[in-house]
Amino acid sequence: MRRWLVCVVALTVAGCGFFRRAPAPIDTYPGTVQTGTASWYGPGFHGNRTSSGEIYDQNELTAAHQTLPLGTRVAVTNLDNGRQVEVRINDRGPFAKGRVIDLSYAAARMLGMVGPGTAPVRIEVLGGQIVRVAATGYAVQVGAFADRDNANRLKSQLARRYDGVYVTILDGRSATYYRVRVGRFPSREQAVQLAQSLTPLGLPAIIVDDALDGPGTP
Repeated sequence: MRRWLVCVVALTVAGCGFFRRAPAPIDTYPGTVQTGTASWYGPGFHGNRTSSGEIYDQNELTAAHQTLPLGTRVAVTNLDNGRQVEVRINDRGPFAKGRVIDLSYAAARMLGMVGPGTAPVRIEVLGGQIVRVAATGYAVQVGAFADRDNANRLKSQLARRYDGVYVTILDGRSATYYRVRVGRFPSREQAVQLAQSLTPLGLPAIIVDDALDGPGTP
């Protein structure tokens, strides 16, 4: 009888191990930060419909999160190497215990975590739904970092072989992010040609919209 009463009390206070609490939702205000373990998903889901209704493309910079509103933009920083990527939440997950975000293959490449499969990350909410407008130019992004020295080091290495290497700066509330980009092209096709020359070097080249007169440090 006493053991039964103890279990009843334990169930009331802590679930007695039978119930697992859902992860607490994080605020959606810009500057809100969450830390935890990131994973990624790719080929097996490519072409399937996401929770937002759009088709999952593993080559787009997107991610799945359990509670953030669909369309939320976040900056994800790999705490092991300082690399950073901006993604849009368009799916729900991950559902594995201890994971806070599931990244697309392209985003995982930018963070250098495809091989390991997981990485400790910091997530910072940047804002709401991206309003898509006609791009005025394109660039090739080959790295993004929370550490300025790492960004400048990659910039210097690339400048020995390519013209038009620059760093763009995004000021978040919890950190400043430095994106290394090459070239400013009027057409996507020209950017693709440059990206194809960069990928054999092992760099995670991603085509991004970039105004021809956009901010950056040459």
